[in-house]
Amino acid sequence: MANEVWVIAEQRDGKLKKVSFEILSCARKIADKLKVQLGAILLGDKVECLANVLGYYGTDKVFLCDSEILKNYSNEGYSQVIADFVKEHKPKILLGPSTAMGKDLLPRVAAKLGTGLASDCITLDIDSNGNLLLKRPIYAGKVIVDVFIDSSPQMASIRPNVLVMASPDESRRTEIIKSEVRISTEGIRAKVKEIVKSAGEKVDLTEAKVIVSGGRAMKGSENFKILEELACSFGEGATVGASRAAVDSGFAPHDMQVGQTGKVVNPEVYIACGISGAIQHLAGMQTSKCIIAINKDPEAPIFQKANYGIVGDLFQIVPLLAQEIKKTKAGN
Repeated sequence: MANEVWVIAEQRDGKLKKVSFEILSCARKIADKLKVQLGAILLGDKVECLANVLGYYGTDKVFLCDSEILKNYSNEGYSQVIADFVKEHKPKILLGPSTAMGKDLLPRVAAKLGTGLASDCITLDIDSNGNLLLKRPIYAGKVIVDVFIDSSPQMASIRPNVLVMASPDESRRTEIIKSEVRISTEGIRAKVKEIVKSAGEKVDLTEAKVIVSGGRAMKGSENFKILEELACSFGEGATVGASRAAVDSGFAPHDMQVGQTGKVVNPEVYIACGISGAIQHLAGMQTSKCIIAINKDPEAPIFQKANYGIVGDLFQIVPLLAQEIKKTKAGN
């Protein structure tokens, strides 16, 4: 087992995150090149039904730890369980998602294993010696660097929406290896008492295909309704974000913030409405596949990064854009 490739699969509320499938799809190719098996680690409560789904995306085996103790995410509990798995089976490569949970969890796992971690990577491959080859942005995304890992196991976290997800093969079966939880509730010092969800079910910004973001020029939280209408016109997989200026002004909650101090996103389409393009905001969205900027100021820095730019009043342009997208979709 010492040369296997493993992926930490992230689930929330009994649903696997899309980024887990993206990493598994790429990890399957790496495992084939190395001629080794691909494993996945799945933690949670009553999540055994998800193990077979991981198999659809290429896993040969799933290490399952299903316990009520792991119902709510805990960095202490989860990191210890994963570290125990890795110490016992010694995989060569350990990958995980660079999500909010992953950014909290993976450094702890690396510390427990005494290894390094290449975080927030945007490409994933191996060299002729079977070592990971990675690229990751630094200096707020101004520079992309090559990363080589010489510690064991080789660990990396992967940014959502940067890898191509394979089509699931539902005929594929995977081996499920169950393990008992070796920690107790007393061993977890920080305990989750209650989870309060925001109203409505929104697409996670980090996994959205289309993001419509508003800046300080939105003038108030009530005006974000026109952004929501534009996002809805795209259909499933679209959501609304905000700049730090909009969040600091009280127009939107922090969980909608895109940027270096918010969430790093990589949608297929990013529409920046009334956002000037400050460095910290660009750091969170400049790897989007297509950037559309709407701003009154023709000299706004956002236009330097945009694929398409519209100079004008967003309150006039956004509703018209939503109407045209609806007409186009209806015509198809």
